[in-house]
Amino acid sequence: MNWELKPARDLGLTPGERLRSQLREPGLGGAALGWCWRRAVRGYLGLFHRLQVVGREHLPAEPPFVLVGNHSSHLDALCLAAALPGPAARRAYALAAGDHFFGSTLGAALAAYAVNALPVWRRRTSRRDLDTLRQRLAEDAPVFILFPEGTRSRDGRMGRFQPGLGALVAGTDIPVVPCFLDGAFAAWPATRRWPRAAPLQLRLGPPLHFADENNDRAGWTRVAERCEAAVRALGGPAATPPAG
Repeated sequence: MNWELKPARDLGLTPGERLRSQLREPGLGGAALGWCWRRAVRGYLGLFHRLQVVGREHLPAEPPFVLVGNHSSHLDALCLAAALPGPAARRAYALAAGDHFFGSTLGAALAAYAVNALPVWRRRTSRRDLDTLRQRLAEDAPVFILFPEGTRSRDGRMGRFQPGLGALVAGTDIPVVPCFLDGAFAAWPATRRWPRAAPLQLRLGPPLHFADENNDRAGWTRVAERCEAAVRALGGPAATPPAG
């Protein structure tokens, strides 16, 4: 095996810059905190939500890969991460709205070191930002967890997937696993401050591949449409398209 020593991607960043950087790496302290967080979250989801995962066999044997799903609750990323086995869970990053989770130093610290989230700035994401994430996905072999609707549903129904997902995987061999989380809207809708105890079921589908897709705007749109259709198929009536 050939080894190549590389500096950390976030080398030279100040602590504040590291919190909000897409180049952030967890480090020893972050890895230890992440282990504790994953144990606590899995215990909570099992005890209060009786989380059931269906289709775990569809997960690729090892990273890199991407999990995409419907988005109706702050529970969504926690549930998708909880479905991952140990090695993949340790290398999982949730792509989270920077304006919502990284606005304050405390919020950024919780998102970065508890949830291991990377920021995506919804109103000012650039092609460079997408290229940075695409490079990390290819070179660092992580698992990315993202919700292409871009925001939580306000009525429990799925919205349309945005094409940014395609910028990460179009023209690559990186698989995308469609997921549908049922029950999260009832458990913790956007209108509630805290979740209520309610059952959750996460369904995983066969991975999708986009090696033959063009890495351009049209290709990104086709990637998003295929992923959206696969997630809706897992959701059945619960994933009815919005009117209009």
